[in-house]
Amino acid sequence: MAEGRSLSALVEALLFVADEPVSVGRLSGVLETSPAEAERALEELEATLRERGLRLQRMGDRVQLVTAPEAAPYVERLLALGERRRLSQAALETLAIVAYRQPISRLEIEAIRGVSCDSVLRTLLAAGLIEEAGRAPGPGRPILYATTFAFLQHFGLNRPEDLPPLEKECTAQ
Repeated sequence: MAEGRSLSALVEALLFVADEPVSVGRLSGVLETSPAEAERALEELEATLRERGLRLQRMGDRVQLVTAPEAAPYVERLLALGERRRLSQAALETLAIVAYRQPISRLEIEAIRGVSCDSVLRTLLAAGLIEEAGRAPGPGRPILYATTFAFLQHFGLNRPEDLPPLEKECTAQ
């Protein structure tokens, strides 16, 4: 198989035509190379794209090409997307809980927020910002929620680990 720059270029081409995130394993299979070589090509591509209008976005083992966050206003203008839909305070709070504690169940979210969050979860699911990520073990096997690639795109993140660190709670003075 091709090495170095040409392998990175092939990875770029595959991600460009993919209509959804692609696993590193799938890339290595298509390229007939090892997952480690595919990963090296992804790292090289990521470095190349830092100064360009595209970024490599990762979520676990899956990767995709996305536009750079700083290009968003221009892309929206070109595509006549108008203003982004604004999220309510409740939706933002719930989304933050899911983002930092994922995977997490509805009951755990409600325990943190102190209120029911059924409708907020439906809104976030419909917006594609969260998804069902399996079921928790134990009684009732509650649904677990996690963020999606759309969440990363919405907030201009490359991977979930790029979330800013949580600030320590302020103590009362």
